[in-house]
Amino acid sequence: MVTEDVEQPTRSRKKKGSFWRELPGMILVALLLALLIKSFVVQAFYIPSESMENTLLTNDRVLVNKLVYRVRDIERGDVVVFSGVDSWKSEVALEEPSNPIAASFRWVGTLFGVVPGEKDYIKRVIGVPGDTVKCCDAKKRVTVNGVPLAEESYLHPGDKPSDRPFEIKVPPGRLWVMGDHRSVSYDSRLHQGDPGGGAIPQEQVLGRAFVIVWPFSRATTLPIPDTFSQPALRAAGAVGSAAPLLLGFAGAVPLTRWRRRHLSRRRSRS
Repeated sequence: MVTEDVEQPTRSRKKKGSFWRELPGMILVALLLALLIKSFVVQAFYIPSESMENTLLTNDRVLVNKLVYRVRDIERGDVVVFSGVDSWKSEVALEEPSNPIAASFRWVGTLFGVVPGEKDYIKRVIGVPGDTVKCCDAKKRVTVNGVPLAEESYLHPGDKPSDRPFEIKVPPGRLWVMGDHRSVSYDSRLHQGDPGGGAIPQEQVLGRAFVIVWPFSRATTLPIPDTFSQPALRAAGAVGSAAPLLLGFAGAVPLTRWRRRHLSRRRSRS
């Protein structure tokens, strides 16, 4: 009996020692898995500013789907996160890490959506390639392809649709984006002198914000507002997106006719 009592504490100490030896490896694996998920599937983002109020408040955390645009196009009304590195100025002042340890903590914090990314922005897509976005019409509304948007459901209370006039035909491969808190949002309107006239490159989009996960009291999904489902707006967009196909058909018809005439002549000669 004495021997068994001695062996049990020894085994317990071995298990504890084994756990502490394995812990760094477990942490490393967890970080690698988080990095893979963050890079290719879904990522948490921290909201650092007031530019999307009241849809998103400062210190909210959202999840961003990084796969959705592999199966569908970016749509008007989507709330997207995109990179503004080497182009847009940050909306919030972030202090540079004082040492490598602080920098590593910031990297981990950004990975899990605890701290904001240095040059990540979150805005709402108002215009897609080919759209003409304008402000304002006679009733002070933003229009897309001549169709006015009813923005009351997401626009910050008391804000105008825009405090500055603009009109742009969104270039191919770009998006016109605006914050829901228009009076404080540093968005496409303030970059009209940039390449693309303020519209951002589609390849800079990291993904679509689809749900608020923190704080729990504000947890909710982020659907596309109904105003972007207007039949007239969708029809206008459909013409633009179908333009290459229509041009292809337009070119194919005379070629087909020429081929038929050519074959007919060859048969008549033979």
